[in-house]
Amino acid sequence: MTRSPILFLIFNRPDTTARVFDSIRKAKPSRLYIAADGPRDERAGEADLCEKTRGIAQAVDWPCEVKTLLRHKNLGCKKAVSGAIDWFFENELEGIILEDDCLPAPDFFRFCDALLEKYRDEPEVGSITGDNFISSTWTPEESYYFSKFSHIWGWATWRRAWKEYDVSMTDWPKLGLPFLQTQVFEDNRKAAKYWSMVFDKVYLGDIDTWDYQWAFTCFKNNWLSCIPKSNLVTNIGFGPNATHTTSAESKLANVSTGILDWPIKHPQETIIATKADEWSLNHVFEIQMHFLTIERLWASFKYRISLFLKLLSRHNRH
Repeated sequence: MTRSPILFLIFNRPDTTARVFDSIRKAKPSRLYIAADGPRDERAGEADLCEKTRGIAQAVDWPCEVKTLLRHKNLGCKKAVSGAIDWFFENELEGIILEDDCLPAPDFFRFCDALLEKYRDEPEVGSITGDNFISSTWTPEESYYFSKFSHIWGWATWRRAWKEYDVSMTDWPKLGLPFLQTQVFEDNRKAAKYWSMVFDKVYLGDIDTWDYQWAFTCFKNNWLSCIPKSNLVTNIGFGPNATHTTSAESKLANVSTGILDWPIKHPQETIIATKADEWSLNHVFEIQMHFLTIERLWASFKYRISLFLKLLSRHNRH
């Protein structure tokens, strides 16, 4: 039985929701918050899917206080999820957050319980995640390590941290690339530029999401995230029906889960595992692949500009 309250974020996928809800049922939280975005008017049949999904998530058959936030209109990923987490932390000081496609292993709940308690009053730690994408390549001696990346496919945090979250990223324009270059990715120019481009798109509204804003919050406050030695959550939602994770061929889809040894062995120092974070930059965020493409496009663009200027100069001489 988990000690922590859980926020369960659902929408229109009864199949994945049923699997994740079954894991929640086994964990038996004493408080469960269910938040659902509303159906899109232009999607035929989505209202029925949303209703079926809500029925699955509300089938609580253990002693549990249940609270619901069921939207009638569709708000979209950005507003629906951020608003639901706001609501959760209006009622709770700390807790676990699960989306309808993030299937946790049993140890995930126990791991979150332990670290929510341990780092409750430690301001340098901002979140706990169940995601570990590097576990087949490298594992720490301890039960978890510290990262600057706050993976959110099954995670936990505190009200003290979430209160710093700003879905509009108001501070981004005045911080910008210089902040990333000097405060977050001092030795990695490509990483700073990659995240700068992402944050520009989010700030301008080109990406309808909530999670990059949380990454920015963690960067801005120099927070650490606790990442378990073994992967404890697998994303089962990749495919055409997903909002963002649409490629079923992604190497991040359906990553196998493991277990942890108990009792937990804590790291001796609260410092980032830099090699693990470098691996994540290259294999999770794929900045090398991204910049190979960007550099080619930029080289082509510069060539075309150069050619245009040469032709213009030749024309003016005549």
